Amino acid sequence: MRHMNGIKPKRFSPQGQLVDLGGRRIQLYCVGTGSPTVVFESGLDIDGSLSWAAVQASVAKATRACSYSRAGMMWSDPSDEPTNARAIAEDLHRALNAAGEHAPFVLVGHSLGGPYIMTYTKYYGPEVAGLVFVDASHPDQIQRLKGVMPPLDMTLAKVGASLAWTGAVRAVAPGLLGQAPNQSAQDVHAIVAYAPTSLPSMLKENGALDATLAETGTFRQLGRRPLYVLTAMAPFSKAALQSMKITEAQGEQVREIWKLLQDDEATWSSNSRHEYVNSDHYIQFERPDVVIKAVLSVVDTVRTSHHN
Repeated sequence: MRHMNGIKPKRFSPQGQLVDLGGRRIQLYCVGTGSPTVVFESGLDIDGSLSWAAVQASVAKATRACSYSRAGMMWSDPSDEPTNARAIAEDLHRALNAAGEHAPFVLVGHSLGGPYIMTYTKYYGPEVAGLVFVDASHPDQIQRLKGVMPPLDMTLAKVGASLAWTGAVRAVAPGLLGQAPNQSAQDVHAIVAYAPTSLPSMLKENGALDATLAETGTFRQLGRRPLYVLTAMAPFSKAALQSMKITEAQGEQVREIWKLLQDDEATWSSNSRHEYVNSDHYIQFERPDVVIKAVLSVVDTVRTSHHN
């Protein structure tokens, strides 16, 4: 397979380790020491563990912090299994176990990573001490946005445009969009180099989107676990509106519905905080300081409650 711009993936060695799940490997990158261990889950994009490059090192100064790439993303081998939320949760669980990483975990999910970490909590609840949602997807979003958003066209040529409201346009064409703020050129080159293998895996996850959201919709109670919800509230750019094929007025409607869905997410724990952020969907790149603060706030809450 030819790689974009002639960049060969072997120039980009994997961060961390490749954990054997019995015939296929998952890339897992853990740094720092301390408990709880923070585990970062990326959204529906092709950045893999690099989605967290602007925040992981800072969090690792305070505690153990792990990012990883899901099956088929970046350095991780693809899976023949369906890539729904439960399969993704199982992969992560097995990878953390195989690598000797220990609960309690604070799970941090961006975009579709929100439903993925909720599903992890559904099946491995005793391991999960707290959660952070970074402009996380909501199980009801497709239903709620149906009237405002045109239906998604998932042919590869149009995937970038139709998924723009989830931020996936940056995922599909990082080279075209240039670097996100606080993202290194080296990381962009690595993401582009692996795009030919990462994209089919992303589309496979997108194909399971209805099943993933349905799975998450059955579990919305986090009890007393600390939950920090970050919501991106910057207006859509003209380019984003064009790629979504919606007007400015529709864009405002989308943001209003999104805000209501985010408000609902903040009710899932009796111990939650909710912050509106002047940022686009990728808060971890636009405002890494806000994400770091939210994660460390949950880490501190978990530490305090474990000592009492």
